[in-house]
Amino acid sequence: MGRVLKFDEARGYGFVGQEDGGEDVFIHVNDLDFDKSLLATGARVEFEIEESGRGLKASAVQLLEQAPEYVPPPRTGATRSADDGLCDVLTAKEFTEEVTELLLASAPGLTGEQILRVRQHLVRMAHAHGWVDG
Repeated sequence: MGRVLKFDEARGYGFVGQEDGGEDVFIHVNDLDFDKSLLATGARVEFEIEESGRGLKASAVQLLEQAPEYVPPPRTGATRSADDGLCDVLTAKEFTEEVTELLLASAPGLTGEQILRVRQHLVRMAHAHGWVDG
């Protein structure tokens, strides 16, 4: 058993972290016993492990628990009152962390470089709109 670390639905493969802490296991869409759209980062799966020429590979993969929905972390930034028509103001760090978590949850196939570029543009936009302090 383990939890999905990453799964690229378009490419049809990813990796599972074993619950016992062993080596990460390669997972391929052809070895799923369920619809691939149900598989996302954080999902809990049960599988058999096979040795392949490239390392460990999961087979007969069964979904035990779907990935939990993303819940944003509690905010510590300043809050503007509802009277002025605005919302919470985050620190740049809080905004960046929340954007990163959303990107990883919604598009786990993004590379680290792509995530960095998207975050930079969003932080600039957030500063311009007054959504973040600092």
